[in-house]
Amino acid sequence: MSDGGFRVTRLYHPSHHVTDLKESEAWFERVFGRPSRPMAEMTRNAPASEGYPTDYSTFTPIRDVLFDMIDPERYVLQGVQRYASVDRPQLKGFGWYVEEIGDAYRALRRLGVGMVGQLDEPAEGDEPPTAPNSPMPIFFTVPEDAGLRYEFLPQIPFPLDHRLEPGWTLGPVSDDDPLGIERCSHHTVLTTRPERALRIVVEALGGTVVDERRDEVLGASSTYVRLADAVFAYAVPDEGTPAHADWARNAPNDTYHSITWKVVDLDRVARHLKSQGVRVRSRTDEVLVTDPETSLGIPWGFTTAPVPGDTESAR
Repeated sequence: MSDGGFRVTRLYHPSHHVTDLKESEAWFERVFGRPSRPMAEMTRNAPASEGYPTDYSTFTPIRDVLFDMIDPERYVLQGVQRYASVDRPQLKGFGWYVEEIGDAYRALRRLGVGMVGQLDEPAEGDEPPTAPNSPMPIFFTVPEDAGLRYEFLPQIPFPLDHRLEPGWTLGPVSDDDPLGIERCSHHTVLTTRPERALRIVVEALGGTVVDERRDEVLGASSTYVRLADAVFAYAVPDEGTPAHADWARNAPNDTYHSITWKVVDLDRVARHLKSQGVRVRSRTDEVLVTDPETSLGIPWGFTTAPVPGDTESAR
């Protein structure tokens, strides 16, 4: 529980903006060996809120992560396309489930962090904004103040989130998993202002810095923060690196760069990626990174190294 009386309980999902949902689903089925489920499944037995689209998003469960792909051109609320179109797939942001979400909202307000509702209306009152035609609180940070557009919502029943099923656990790695993924290692956010990011995830939300070190594969100085069930690496990239170029596309704001997975065997990963036409950009004894041009715009990381700051109690 944070000092403000709220608790961040779980990473909600990474958001990945794509140009074609069907092609992206097929890629995950082929490369990750995971099927995806469209948001429209949620409205088979109960209609969506009036005017809310259900064909813009699809979810892929990957061990302890729920991965969300969005077609921005289909995300139209009240006649307005809310996300900019993209000409290539790219990671955009993530958010958290929060208990006592009103207290989290007020904690961010006390720090002077700008926030908006789902229709991009400024959040200026003492209570958080709610979803259109719904009493459910939901809000987003303004990137200029937080670095990224972070999302916050209560842990509502969500049939597409496999982790919310009663008794869910990670369980052992399946022999059928082509990549041998044990769990998520960390999410990498590129920044030149780590103090801005840490003000949000540590000072406001109660995360804990678990490591600080050079990442020679990425070419960056990284600060690792554990918040709820996930680890986030806030990395300051060296000039002239691919990471610095990726940061620059959103400068001066931060860039959600990649997701790294803890795996059983890098050779197993390399063999499968090669068989699916996914190129490897770099590899060491412990880390393999894909070429984003062949992997949906993301330089996916795979590692056999321990998860940063990992302890039994943190799992």
